[in-house]
Amino acid sequence: MLGVVGWSGSGKTTLLEHLIGRLAGQGLRVNIVKHSHHDIELEAPRKDSARLRMAGAAEVMIASPYRVAILRELRGAAEPSLAEHLARLAPADLTLVEGYKWERIPKLEVFRPVLGKPALYPDDADIIAVVSDLPSPGALAGRAWLDLNDPDRVLAWLAGWMRSNPQVPFAAADNGRVASIGE
Repeated sequence: MLGVVGWSGSGKTTLLEHLIGRLAGQGLRVNIVKHSHHDIELEAPRKDSARLRMAGAAEVMIASPYRVAILRELRGAAEPSLAEHLARLAPADLTLVEGYKWERIPKLEVFRPVLGKPALYPDDADIIAVVSDLPSPGALAGRAWLDLNDPDRVLAWLAGWMRSNPQVPFAAADNGRVASIGE
């Protein structure tokens, strides 16, 4: 599991699209957990599933031959933890977590100074790499500094990181899949 953090507009989703596309193209299964601070409306208000949820159902599963979604109304209950969300996911080779800046997980920060927002990495020891459109500032306390304009290099870094971290679920995968990521 790797978190991807950064300010809105930094390019997190664009980078993730590239990484996921390449990883999936190599036959890997990648899950995403995306956190939002906004209310999420996933269904048309007058569709049956929305009507049933609004009638009081705690959870509604929408299932088709193409996708399955579970909508859970919190109705004032505490937001489930990242661990609870992860427990509901199907097994995958890699889970990428967008957002959840506060979680104690390894993270990659997407940092673009043009946004006028401060970098997160100086205050977050869990950020192990920074992807930016600026050159490295120098001393990074063991963090990697990667070029935002070279997403294939970010993919190569990710492959190396996964190989060197046995706690990542598929680091010990067979048939050479890990060794070929990003190469």
